[in-house]
Amino acid sequence: MLAQANEKPEFSIKSIIAPLLAVMIGMIMVLLDTTIMNVAVPTLQKYFNSPLKTIQWTITGYTLALATVIPLAGWMTDKFGAKRIFLITIALFTIGSVLCAFAQTPEQLVLFRIIQGLGGGMVSPIGMAIAFRLAPPEKKGTVMGVLGVPMLVAPATGPLISGWLIGIASWHWIFLINLPIGIVALLVGIKLLPKVERGKAPALDILGMILGPIAFTMLTYGVSEGGTDWSSQNTLTGLIVGGVALILFIIVELRHKQPLLELRVFKSSDFTRGIIISWALQISMFVSILLLPLYQQGVLGRTPIVSAAIALPISLGALLITPFSGRLADKLGARPLVFTGMSIMSVALLLLSRIDIDTGVIALMFPLFLMGCGMGMSIMTINTHVLKSAPRELISRVTPLTSATQQVVISFAIAAFMGHLTSRIGTRMAEAGAHADRLKISALAFGDTYFIVACVAIFGVLLSLILRKPRTVA
Repeated sequence: MLAQANEKPEFSIKSIIAPLLAVMIGMIMVLLDTTIMNVAVPTLQKYFNSPLKTIQWTITGYTLALATVIPLAGWMTDKFGAKRIFLITIALFTIGSVLCAFAQTPEQLVLFRIIQGLGGGMVSPIGMAIAFRLAPPEKKGTVMGVLGVPMLVAPATGPLISGWLIGIASWHWIFLINLPIGIVALLVGIKLLPKVERGKAPALDILGMILGPIAFTMLTYGVSEGGTDWSSQNTLTGLIVGGVALILFIIVELRHKQPLLELRVFKSSDFTRGIIISWALQISMFVSILLLPLYQQGVLGRTPIVSAAIALPISLGALLITPFSGRLADKLGARPLVFTGMSIMSVALLLLSRIDIDTGVIALMFPLFLMGCGMGMSIMTINTHVLKSAPRELISRVTPLTSATQQVVISFAIAAFMGHLTSRIGTRMAEAGAHADRLKISALAFGDTYFIVACVAIFGVLLSLILRKPRTVA
């Protein structure tokens, strides 16, 4: 009888569903904005009469802003508490969203998107850390699988919501919609989020705070300019200044006792393999989702709502698979799921690389469904693997590292692939001659770009073969 009394009650998702709900609402709002701009890009080009190269920075600037403040998440939660900072950042993100809706020029929109990103950058890493702490070790995969539903479905659904709002109202509402969601997230968070015990806040890494944003921004600028001309002064300036700042940043972080980004965790080969695979996944996912509306609206002439509806199979595939991937990961480990999921994504991207002006709707929607299934099977699985590969006492420091590096990699990828797309259109037009059909040539250039994205996914497939169960780290 005494033994039975001392037994711990069996863990149930229902026991933590309330705080998970609070985390999910906040994360959904921020994650929607990682892709909600994609469908709006052609509309914004027309509205502001600006080229793609300029409007692209409404996305790139946002992701860079996220990367700038994400590393502060660990220090801020140790200093002020996870719940308080989670709620403050949601409030700042909501204010930034309202500012975006009232932008009068593309430069103002880029600036307000940066403010929005600075507000929302800490939401995902803090939310993931809270959820990770709520679950017992043997159920972390299951809990992260539940959390993975909004983490995958929100970015995949962003284009659909954006297309619908632009269709029935205007682009301004893709930002104004965050106002009621933000208010709900704040109210639910105040009521349901637990108070997480604070750690001892270390001295703030000021030099890292200065060097990191300089390195990431200048490198992204250099890569973006390089899409047009790798030998131009702007390209070389961005790459050289960014490269030097990055080297100095790495040196500073490795020498600092409590660095802004805990780069020492890369000493774990399990962690390193996992995070590189995660980067390949993020690039494949975000670039492919960004290319789709540009192709449909710019080449095929479809409306934003039709373009977004055709992308819906991505959300359906992710929603179908994600809830089961966490349980399977607890039983089978990460390798079989990541290998299978990334293989499916690679096949989908290779199919998309064959698109042309005559590609039908079904021929487009089928690989998009495969893409969603592959994402649902692998992204949260590899994220959980990465967290398990790190020392438990560094979880609050590792989640900002993984989130920040993912945002930096995404911003690099967007800049590089948009530059590549522009370059391929120009090259193919030059090869075809002045009388060539520009729309057909553009469609072929999109196919070329999707093929490079597929190569990134295939690299992730090959690397997943050497994944192993993380060693127990003290």
